[in-house]
Amino acid sequence: MFGGGKNSFLDIAQNLQRTISSSGGHENLAAPTSSNLKITKLPEKLLLRIFSFLTHRELCTIARVSKQWRRLAYDESQWSWLNLRPEHGGLSVPTVEDFLNLVNQRSGEGLRYLELNSDLITIPVLEELGNKCTNLRYLTLDFSNAMQLHDFNDLMAFPGLLTYLCICLSDVIFMEGLMRKIYPCLSSLEVLHLIGTFERAAEEEEEIFEVVNISKIRAHTPNLRVINLYGISFVDDSHVELLATNCLQLECIALNYCLNVRGAAFPLIINNCKKLKTLLLCHCGKPLRKGFYAGWIIHRM
Repeated sequence: MFGGGKNSFLDIAQNLQRTISSSGGHENLAAPTSSNLKITKLPEKLLLRIFSFLTHRELCTIARVSKQWRRLAYDESQWSWLNLRPEHGGLSVPTVEDFLNLVNQRSGEGLRYLELNSDLITIPVLEELGNKCTNLRYLTLDFSNAMQLHDFNDLMAFPGLLTYLCICLSDVIFMEGLMRKIYPCLSSLEVLHLIGTFERAAEEEEEIFEVVNISKIRAHTPNLRVINLYGISFVDDSHVELLATNCLQLECIALNYCLNVRGAAFPLIINNCKKLKTLLLCHCGKPLRKGFYAGWIIHRM
């Protein structure tokens, strides 16, 4: 409606006036004037709400219209979420310095949701998030296209109040260099997505590496309610068993496209995870026994 459509507010109002006049109704209705139909006459709270439906690229465009629109487009409330993964429709931020400026000038402490590609996952960025973005709750770290991991030995801060963390893994990067620094910050996590590389896997068999330590993750996430291990080639029943022995608050376990999961740990999950309501097993290995699903449903009923 505000993106350069054929009909403006004034056009619509004038068409409505002509329709009413031709039908003989509301004959005394005054003709609309541009002064009381301008979008700039709307309350700023309403404009902020309208602008919230625009992408950040569109916000940067409309910021050129006027000083008022620039102030509203760059209001902190419009930048509480950031997608900085260009391949997934996000903004392209070429350097770490550009990211730091973006956070300081646009989001500030109001940042709640952030998606980062591997180029921006560095010590300065993570420390900035840990020290200044105290309201950050949702974080995505995308290593799927990365060829090597930055050195995180000197990392001193990381967001400590996250409720949602998504890590897109790479087949060639061992994550322990980063993970050992952030394990103590994961106790607040309720939702964890570990996204594997099943969709990019070659047809011929290749050597499989355990690029992230599931055992250490489960030891530091006692409040986990949802875990999604999607398309991770190294995940098998032993990893599922680890989850069942520590993450007792689990309500949803998703193991879609984990081809080495056969079902041996499912009885342990049923016994230990009393709150479990959802178990997703699309394209897993053959279940332990055919009657498991029916038995689980009866057990939960």
